[in-house]
Amino acid sequence: MKNSEENGVLREKVHQIYNYIQDELYFNRPDLRIKGSRYNSALMMSLLTGLCKGKELIVGEPGLGKTTSAEYVCALLYRFPLGTIWAAEVSGHPEQTEEKIIGRPDLGKLNQGEEVVVWSHFVQLPVKIVDEINRLPETKQSMILDGVDRGNWEYLNDAIVNREYCLFATANYQDRGTNTIIAPLIDRFDVMVESRHPGANLAYLIGGKGSNGQTLRNEELEFGFHRVLAERIPYGERIHQVEELNDRFGEILEKDAGVASLSRPDREAIRAQKKELPFDLDFNAFLRLVIAELSFCHRFGQKRSDETCEEGCHFTEYYCNSVRNCISNRFPISIRNFSQALAWFLGDESVGLEHLVATMPYTLAHRIQWKEEFVAQHEKDNRDEPLGIHLAKTAVKNMHRRYMEQGHQLKNALAAACRIAEGEEGEPIQGDHPIYWEIRKDLGEEVA
Repeated sequence: MKNSEENGVLREKVHQIYNYIQDELYFNRPDLRIKGSRYNSALMMSLLTGLCKGKELIVGEPGLGKTTSAEYVCALLYRFPLGTIWAAEVSGHPEQTEEKIIGRPDLGKLNQGEEVVVWSHFVQLPVKIVDEINRLPETKQSMILDGVDRGNWEYLNDAIVNREYCLFATANYQDRGTNTIIAPLIDRFDVMVESRHPGANLAYLIGGKGSNGQTLRNEELEFGFHRVLAERIPYGERIHQVEELNDRFGEILEKDAGVASLSRPDREAIRAQKKELPFDLDFNAFLRLVIAELSFCHRFGQKRSDETCEEGCHFTEYYCNSVRNCISNRFPISIRNFSQALAWFLGDESVGLEHLVATMPYTLAHRIQWKEEFVAQHEKDNRDEPLGIHLAKTAVKNMHRRYMEQGHQLKNALAAACRIAEGEEGEPIQGDHPIYWEIRKDLGEEVA
């Protein structure tokens, strides 16, 4: 009973945060419908990113709230005033240096023969924002690769490890000043969303309500954060002092503005509650079907970006014939994590198809390299989202339709395969989808 009450209290806090940002700070139109309710996909995925310790890429036109929406989410989920978040942001531009992103030598100590690192605020804080990441040259993108993946930051002979962190990166659409985000970095983002124009009527109201994020400022505490982060004490002690300031900021927000926020124990409790939610049979079966369709190749064994499907392949109607690359093993990690978080947010007792279908386009859009023919087939479609997300939604819709037609057979096939693997006599159930070929491979059969 106590755990149920705690779940409800924390869930209500997170709902308050979502509603406060939507009503006061980030005007938007809801474009995501689930369980009979409507949400804004960019705000929802940002909220789940902060709760999941995830990584999100926010794309869109300049001036449509990509960076500011991430700042508001970080301020309320992690209790940092906006001034502290701004001081820790990394700006994407060609001249950006490792010393500004990660750290620099303490010149005074270096003159005395000691190698002491002055770590950047970006590296030290659990909330990390990279503004216009695609303006970083590819060589500069590689500098942050390990850090954003594992929270492990190295400079000279020193290193610090972030035990808790989330990453938000923004990207304008391609122009003469942008670069391609390198494949290893793009794959590390759990989700990609677009921060969209809210429409003429909501845009007219922007700046007229007087808030503009001022409730999330506190110059005295911002100076306190800066002082603590600049101290030459062990990183663990610095973070302990930072968390004390976080709690003070949370108390001020609650008292002066009536705004909910989360402490570190709150976030840890939410993650623990989320992990307890089981995945139902349909979730497991449909996710396997999707992974099979985006990784399978009948001729070459698996999809490879340097190999092309043959003409007239039996599996032409499936998406293995429409993609150039093989879906990575980070995809199922991302989708399970975010589907669980969405189910927790909605108060559901298990994670099912509806959560999976709702989050999947945002975990796939940036990871799939579509063939030119497929892009040409759909680029003129009527749509409300950027082409990449639209293509992912189209694929998810069609794979979901296939699953609804043969889900019962597929679940029986997976159950039969499990019994055979455990030593029971029997033959695997046959089917036309690539997942049935994958089942036979896993049982050691030769698949012609």
